[in-house]
Amino acid sequence: MANKKLPVHIVFEDDFVCCFLDHEPYNEDHVLILPKKHLYDHDELDEVTAKSIMKASILLSKAIKKLFNPDGITICQNGGIFNELTHYHMHVVPRYKDQSFATFYSNDEAEYIEDETKLKETERKLRETINEYLS
Repeated sequence: MANKKLPVHIVFEDDFVCCFLDHEPYNEDHVLILPKKHLYDHDELDEVTAKSIMKASILLSKAIKKLFNPDGITICQNGGIFNELTHYHMHVVPRYKDQSFATFYSNDEAEYIEDETKLKETERKLRETINEYLS
């Protein structure tokens, strides 16, 4: 993604983090939060970066709740050999009561498949909602 080999749909960015839609989302509005500073694991986070990630997760959660009205939101991070990006990232995933989250950790195809047009539309809506909270 950083090499622009895949399209990136950025929904929020500040001096410390970049937040974008997962290209293989568990649900619509599944967002990744990445620090701009290259870090691999959770225990490498400095205080400023950790606070920036948490602030972004709160902002994204508010926007996702307003747009999609999920039954809940799961926030998680996979470290070590389970970090497929080889860069620290946090998932912010809207959830619905009839879904088993076990599929999130399976090797099966994503339940929710988005095409490029849908990703662009989701990006636009999420950006607009985030900007409402920031203004």
